[in-house]
Amino acid sequence: MAETVGGPNGGALRQFLLMAAAALAILPSVPAGMAAQDQGYASGLYYRLVGVGEVAVAPGGDFVAFTVTTVVEEENRRHREVWLQPLEGGRPAGDAFPVTSSNEESSGPRWSPDGSLLAFTSSRGDDPNPVWFLRVRGAGGEAFHIDGVEGPPVWSPDGARIAYVRTPQEDSDDEGDGEVEGREGWIAPDAVTRTLDASRFDGRVVTSTRYKRDGRLALQPHYLSRAKRQIMVVDAAGGEPQQLTRLSFNAGAPVWSRDGRVIFFTGDEREDDELDSENSGDIWAVDAQGGTVRRLTTNPGTESAPAVSPDGRHVAFLSTPARGSQTDLLVAEIGSDGHFRGVPANLTEDWDLRPGAPTWTADGTGVHFAAGVGGDSHLFHAARDGFVLQVTSGARRLSSFAFSAAGDVMAFTGTDAVTPGELYVGPADGSSEQKVTRFNDGWLSEVSLLPAERLTWVVEDGTEIEGWVVKPVGFRAGGSYPMILKIHGGPHSAYGNTFFPTFHVLSAAGFFVLYTNPRGSSGYGHDFQYATRGQWGIVDREDYLAGVDAALAAYPEIDANRLGVSGGSYGGFMTNWLTATTDRFRAAVTSRSITNWESWWGTSDAQRLTEYEFYGPPWEQRDLYRRLSPISYVENVTAPTLIIHSEQDYRTPIGDGEQWFMSLRKRGVPVEMVRYPRSSHGLSRTGEPWLLVDRLERIRSWFVHFLIDNPPRNRAATGSGRG
Repeated sequence: MAETVGGPNGGALRQFLLMAAAALAILPSVPAGMAAQDQGYASGLYYRLVGVGEVAVAPGGDFVAFTVTTVVEEENRRHREVWLQPLEGGRPAGDAFPVTSSNEESSGPRWSPDGSLLAFTSSRGDDPNPVWFLRVRGAGGEAFHIDGVEGPPVWSPDGARIAYVRTPQEDSDDEGDGEVEGREGWIAPDAVTRTLDASRFDGRVVTSTRYKRDGRLALQPHYLSRAKRQIMVVDAAGGEPQQLTRLSFNAGAPVWSRDGRVIFFTGDEREDDELDSENSGDIWAVDAQGGTVRRLTTNPGTESAPAVSPDGRHVAFLSTPARGSQTDLLVAEIGSDGHFRGVPANLTEDWDLRPGAPTWTADGTGVHFAAGVGGDSHLFHAARDGFVLQVTSGARRLSSFAFSAAGDVMAFTGTDAVTPGELYVGPADGSSEQKVTRFNDGWLSEVSLLPAERLTWVVEDGTEIEGWVVKPVGFRAGGSYPMILKIHGGPHSAYGNTFFPTFHVLSAAGFFVLYTNPRGSSGYGHDFQYATRGQWGIVDREDYLAGVDAALAAYPEIDANRLGVSGGSYGGFMTNWLTATTDRFRAAVTSRSITNWESWWGTSDAQRLTEYEFYGPPWEQRDLYRRLSPISYVENVTAPTLIIHSEQDYRTPIGDGEQWFMSLRKRGVPVEMVRYPRSSHGLSRTGEPWLLVDRLERIRSWFVHFLIDNPPRNRAATGSGRG
C-alpha cells in the first residue's frame, strides 16, 4: 500500500484519547452574563449550536463515525470534523472523540469492508487529493493517501478494489477563443461572436441556460468546456487507476455487484439537452475489468439509488416516471450477464408516501428506507411482498440511518421541536435506542424552549391540515400576545418536529408562532402534495387563513389585531401574496421571495418548476403567471414589510425583492430591504454565521417594533379580507 503522510494531526488510534480531551475545546464558550433558564432562545445562541450528521456504522458494529459541525464565531465560519463513537454489544462504550484534525475541515466518513480503514474527505493545504484514510485497528498511524484514489471510495465486497467517480484530466490543444488561464469555459465553445484580444475581455459569453447555479457565487463555465465524471477503479493497495467509462454524460453513485464483476451506476444521457423537460436518468452497468457500458433501465422517467441485495441476485432502486408523479421503490432480478430480468417488482405500489434511498436488510428479506410522514421523518421497512412497516416512531425527525454488516446495529441522527440533532444508536428493528451525544445540552439547560403543540383544522373540501403552535416564553393564561404565521419553502417540503431557531427566537421575544403544512406540502400523500398545481396562492391561501382562525379559537390569548406573517422562498412568495390579498396581517418579513413569476422565470436557475406547476412557460400561460404574481396586487399591501434577500441568490434572484421594495416604497408602505453579500438562496441554513445571526435579529426586531412596541391601533382584522 503506497502511503503519503497527512501531517501531525492525522489522528492515530494511540492519539485518540488525547484528542478526545481536546475535543471539549470545540464547544463555544458561554457568553458572559448568560442568565439561568428564565429566558428564551436569543439570536446569538446560534453560535453555540452544534450539528451532527453523516453517520457511518463500522461493518463489525464496534464504531460509529459521524460528523460534528460547530460555529467558529470569531472567524465567521463553520468547522466540521469526523468523530468516532465506540460501541460494544450495540451500546456506547465510552465517550465519542474526534479522529480528524481540529485545524482542517473533514467530512464524508466511509468504512472499508473489514472495518480496518476509515476514509474521509479533507482539503489540507495545497494537497490536490482530498481523500484520506485512517487505520482504525492495529498499529495506527497518521492520515494517509492511497495512490490512485482521488474520489470518495467504494470498496468491492472483498475489499480488494476501490471504485470512485472522477473527472479525468484531459489535455486539449483546442484553445477556443484564446481563453486566458483561469477563465476556462467563460466563453461558450459554440459562441458565434469573436473578440480581437481575449486578454482584454474578462466577461462571459453565454449560450447555455445553465450559466448560473444557486450556491455557486461565480457564474458557471459552459458545460461543453468541462469533462464528464467517469467511473475509476484501482487496487485497494494503491496503484494506477483504470478508467472504466468514457461517457458523454456524468456517471455517479457506483455500486459493486456481490461477486465484484460488475459496477452499477447512475447517469442521464440527456443531461445536456436543455430543452428536455422529461425525467431521463437511468441505471447503467459496466464490467469491473472494463468493457461495454450497458443501460439497465428503460422505464419512462428517472431511476436512481441502486442497492444490491446480500445474495447478489436483486437490485433495489427508486423510480419516478415523470415530474410530479409518485416515486416508488422497485426491485429487479439480476441475470448472470448483469442485466435486469423481467419486470421489476414495485414494493410501494400501495403506499402513498415518498421513499428515500434503499438499504437492504442483512438477511435480504426486505429493504429499509427513510421517508417523511406528516411532520416527522422515520425509518420504514418494505418486505419483498410489498408490505411497508414503519420501524421508528415519535414526534421527531430522524435521518442519516446507517447499519452494521450483520444488521444488528443501527445509528441515526434525531431532532425534535426543542432538541437540535444528536446521534442515537440501537437495534435495527427500532425496539430500543440510546441517545449517544449531548453536544447541545449545556446551552439548552440555560434557556426556556417551549414545545410545539399540534393543531389541526378542516378546510372547505374536507381536507385536514396539520400545524403546530409554540407559545411565547413567559406565557400566562389570560394575557394578550401577538402571533407570527411562519410559512415553509418548497412548496413541496414540510415543517414538523425538528429544531427551528427562528421559531424559538420569536417565542422568546413574546410571540405565539404558528407553523403549518398546507396542501402542497410533502409527507401527506401524492394528491395532497400536488393539490396546488396551477393554484399557488389560491388553494394554500385557504389553508393558511383557516389555520390562523383555528389558532385564534384554540388560544384566546392571541391578539387578532397583532398578526404577522413570514416565510422564505415559496414562503416568501406566500407572504407577499397574503399581504396583497388579505388584510389579516399587520407586519411581514419576506425572505428570498418571488413577486413576479414572469421575471422570476427568466432569471432563476429553476425554470422547470413553474413550467410543470403552471402548465407551461410564460408565453403559453401568460394569464396564469400574471394572475398568480403578488406584484399584480401590490397596491393592496399595507403591512410594514421587511425584505431579506441574498445578492447571489440564483434560485429566487434579488430582482424580485427589488421589485417588491420599489413598489412598497413608492406607495408609502413602511419597508426596509436587507441585502446580504456573499450569500445564496440557503442563507438561513448555510450562510455565513454572522449574516445568519444578523438575519435572525432583524426578523425579531422588525416584528417587535410593529407588533409589540408600536402595535396597530385600528380595528382587528378577523375576516379573510380581500379575495
